[in-house]
Amino acid sequence: MATAPADSGRLGDTPDRDYSRKLQLFNAFAEPELRAAIDSLRLAPGTFVLDAGCGTGETLAWLAAAVAPDGLALGIDLSTSHLREARGLLPREIPLVQADLAHTPLTGASLDLVWSVNTIHHLHDPTAAVRALGTLLRPGGRIALGHSSLVPDMYFAWDARLERMATEAVHAYYRDRYGLSEQDLTAVRGLLGLLQSAGLSRVGVRTFVIERRAPLDAHTHAWLLDGIFRGTWGERLRPYLSPADHEELTLLCDPQQPGFALRRSDFHFLQTFTLAVGTTRAGR
Repeated sequence: MATAPADSGRLGDTPDRDYSRKLQLFNAFAEPELRAAIDSLRLAPGTFVLDAGCGTGETLAWLAAAVAPDGLALGIDLSTSHLREARGLLPREIPLVQADLAHTPLTGASLDLVWSVNTIHHLHDPTAAVRALGTLLRPGGRIALGHSSLVPDMYFAWDARLERMATEAVHAYYRDRYGLSEQDLTAVRGLLGLLQSAGLSRVGVRTFVIERRAPLDAHTHAWLLDGIFRGTWGERLRPYLSPADHEELTLLCDPQQPGFALRRSDFHFLQTFTLAVGTTRAGR
C-alpha cells in the first residue's frame, strides 16, 4: 500500500481515521441491495474495476466476483485501518492502494468502471474528484456513484415527528462539528448533476429500496442498534433535542428498556440506495 497524504476531507477523513466497524455493519446489513446494484451494471468477465473508497472491502469482493475470471478489481481508500481490514478479508491478488481519490497513482485510461459508494461527499471538491476519476477510464468507461438515504429513512413508523426531530438533530450536529452548511450536507442528492457537470454522458439513475420489518435479521438489528442508535445518534444529539424528545429517543434506542424499538412487532424500516451511472465520451 502506498502512503497517502495526511490531508483532511470535508468530513474529517485522514489516513488515521477509523470507522471500520460501522462500514462492516452497513455492508452486512445492505448486502442484498448492494449486490443487486452491482448486478444492474451487467459487468462482463474481464472488466477492470476500481472501488474508489473501498472501505473494509466487502463490496470490492463482490465486484471482483462479478468480473471473474479474467477481470481485475482493485480498491483505493484513504484510511490505514480500513485498508488493514480489507487486506484481512480479501485474497492477496486483489490490489489495494492507500491514496486520496482526487490524486490517485493509477494509470490513465486503464479502467472500464469506477464504483464509488457513500464516499464522494467526503471530498472537498466532488466535481473535480469525479473528473479526476474519469481520466482513469477507457473511452466508453463508466462511473457509478452510489449513496444511501437520499430520501429520509423511516425508523419509527408510529412517530414521524420524533423521527424528524432526530434527523434534524443529526444535521445540526454535523453542521457544527465540520463547519458545514445545510446546502453542503444535502448537495449529495445531486448525483445526476454531479456526473453531468464532470462531463459524463448517458447519465442514468436507479434507486433501490432497503426495506426491513420485524422480526429483524441479525445484520439489520446490529446495524440499527450499533451503527445508528449508538454510533450516529446517542449522547451527541442531547444538545440538539428538547429534554423530553431526548429522553423518549433514548428509551426507544435502549435494549434494556421495555419499549425498545427493535423489539416492537410493528417495527418497519425503510432506506433508499441510489446509484447514478455516467459514461465517458468516446475519445476522452
